[in-house]
Amino acid sequence: MNFTHLDENGRGRMVDVGQKEYTARRAVATATVFLNADTLERIQNNAIAKGNVFSIAHVAGVSAAKHTWEHIPLCHQIPLTGVEIDFLFAEDPTAIKIIAEVTANYTTGVEMEALSAATTAALTIYDMCKAVQQDMAIGEIFLLKKTGGKSDYFRGEPCDR
Repeated sequence: MNFTHLDENGRGRMVDVGQKEYTARRAVATATVFLNADTLERIQNNAIAKGNVFSIAHVAGVSAAKHTWEHIPLCHQIPLTGVEIDFLFAEDPTAIKIIAEVTANYTTGVEMEALSAATTAALTIYDMCKAVQQDMAIGEIFLLKKTGGKSDYFRGEPCDR
């Protein structure tokens, strides 16, 4: 079997995408922070001592997307054209669902950037609220959609475990 990210000696390598065509790329990823109703209410009322949770989580997610190549081995540094992050509320179970959308016009996809944005936003919510609630959980991190390049992909729910 030929592995794209290993050379003939089994060492990791970054794939050369220099000959590929530039195409519009888009990826949407999600992560969920499970928390109690009191913590969610405090977040919504901007009553968390560290500050506005969504403002900080948004900035952290955007920054993570822009810097994905620095912490995921063999990722390319991609000139992103956009990063959008939305926060949705669920009541049963009480949770915040994060939707991160990343776009670029480039030779390789932005799936890792979208996943990094969603995950980092979730970690930031946890960090901002841990003084109020220590038993929060982060889960259901997955790619929802990818367009551009050789193939498009869509999945509305996480795969069976």
